[in-house]
Amino acid sequence: MLRRIDLRQNEAFDVPRALPEGQSAAVSHIIDEVRSGGAEAVLALGERFDGVRPASLRVPAAVIEASLAALDPDVRDALTTAIERTTTVHADQMPHPARTALGPGAVVSQTWRPVRRVGLYVPGGRAVYPSSVVMNVVPARVAGVESMAVVSPPQADHDGWPHPTILAACALLGIDEVYAAGGAQAIAMLALGVDGVEPVNVITGPGNIYVAEAKRLLQGKVGIDSEAGPTEIAIVADDTADPAFVAADLISQAEHDVVAASVLITDSDVLADAVVAELERQVPEAKHGERIRQALTGRQSAIVLTADVEQSLSVADEYAAEHLEIHTADATEHAARIRNAGAIFVGSYTPVSLGDYLAGSNHVLPTAGSAFHSSGLNVTTFLRSVQVVEYDQQGLAEVTDRIEALANAEDLPSHAAAVTIRRGVARE
Repeated sequence: MLRRIDLRQNEAFDVPRALPEGQSAAVSHIIDEVRSGGAEAVLALGERFDGVRPASLRVPAAVIEASLAALDPDVRDALTTAIERTTTVHADQMPHPARTALGPGAVVSQTWRPVRRVGLYVPGGRAVYPSSVVMNVVPARVAGVESMAVVSPPQADHDGWPHPTILAACALLGIDEVYAAGGAQAIAMLALGVDGVEPVNVITGPGNIYVAEAKRLLQGKVGIDSEAGPTEIAIVADDTADPAFVAADLISQAEHDVVAASVLITDSDVLADAVVAELERQVPEAKHGERIRQALTGRQSAIVLTADVEQSLSVADEYAAEHLEIHTADATEHAARIRNAGAIFVGSYTPVSLGDYLAGSNHVLPTAGSAFHSSGLNVTTFLRSVQVVEYDQQGLAEVTDRIEALANAEDLPSHAAAVTIRRGVARE
């Protein structure tokens, strides 16, 4: 089911990772439609792409409240637990301010200040993602963001409103500004603002290729978390791994989409064979078996055979997976050596599904190799580092001559003058 790449035979590690291309023109046109047509354009685009036009862009408070009232008690309990655990973890992520005294009257401080307003995207489509409401809202709230707007695609099966479970999750978190809008038009609405919707400072949350492209095109107008591509998992495993566990975890990511990537990296032929046997057993039993099979047989998925665990770790670092599981005899030590990954799941009893819901970590993570330079969603996504510089006359006098020397060396004499004019002038 999974193709094999044998690095011991010098085969190339050719697992495609690029984000899908060719959407820029279409997405640019959608953004222009929203820019010129405002709220009416967003509604019309939703009708075109989602097949339904809600009665209004903003979801009425009564609809949100009714969704919470109708929520299955077990799901409510699970969401409440997820909110509590995610809040605890993210609260501990808050960075501390720093204050540095360089001498008498010379102080530089670094503070962290939240952006004022954020837009949080929650996908629709093949699955329902109330967990993404939690993952977006909690770090923004912990960071101290004052204003939050959630967007999620309108659903024909629910009178044009987002899925009731998504609305219920918003209600549990106290979010009452929710819009029935999805795709690139929702991102454009958040970034540009339309009648009744104030523009935001930062947009976060996973979505399809149109959402990713819209975020890319509007970056600069707003801040974004990342340009997320199809979801992916890599598993580093040795001969101590349980093949049934490994297969189940590969399947869990393949369940998302036919273009999802599932990659096993192992130095054990015996384990590789056993995992394939487990896949053949487990996939037919899965509800979304055909979707899973397409993902596992795609070129983005593979078993990568290595000479030893050292090479496996090197390959994992090169791949920079969104989700990386470590199933080895020394999993904790091996995990500590990984530099590039969105999130690392250590040991046989830490599946990605745990991180998706109740680990307390965030499941909005960098994909397509962007873990080389980007982090998963966290409180700092919603914070800005601001340096506060405070010098008095004595502190400035201590460095005036050096400032003058550097300013003149750069042929910026007025820079020097802005300092020397203060020499010997006391504030009353």
